[in-house]
Amino acid sequence: MKIYIGTDHAGYDLKEKLKQFLVKDLGHDVTDFGAESFDESDDYSDFIVPVAKAVATDDGSLGIVLGGSGQGEAMSANRTQGVRAAVYYGGPKEIVTLSREHNDANVLSLGARFISESEMKEIVRLWLETEFSENERHQRRIDKLDI
Repeated sequence: MKIYIGTDHAGYDLKEKLKQFLVKDLGHDVTDFGAESFDESDDYSDFIVPVAKAVATDDGSLGIVLGGSGQGEAMSANRTQGVRAAVYYGGPKEIVTLSREHNDANVLSLGARFISESEMKEIVRLWLETEFSENERHQRRIDKLDI
C-alpha cells in the first residue's frame, strides 16, 4: 500500500520510527514529506499539506501525519477536499477502528507528545488493517462532506 507521511518538529523522532515500521515491518511503500531534520521553528502545515494533497490525488493511498497533539495537523489535512483525517492521541483504540469503519478516514493524525512508540505501532497497524464498512448510511454521510 502507498502511504504518505509527514510531521513537524514535535513528531520528528516518532515519524522516523514510524517510517521504519511501515517499510521494514509491514512492507508498505512510503513517501516521507518531512520534516527532514529536527527544527523547532518549522511549521506543521509545510509538511501536512503535501501529504493531504498526495492522498487526495492518489486513489487508494493513505496518509499518516504527526504533531504535538495531532489536532492542528488534522485541521490542516482536512482543508483538502477528499481528505478525511482522524485524530488519535491516546484513549480507546476503538476511535481508530471507527474512523475507518464509519468515516473511511484516509489520514491518521497522531499526537506524538501523548503516545509511545509501541502504542503508535499498535494503533497504526490497527488503523491500516481496518476496512471501511461500505454501509450505505456511512457512505451517504461521507458523500455530503465534499460539496
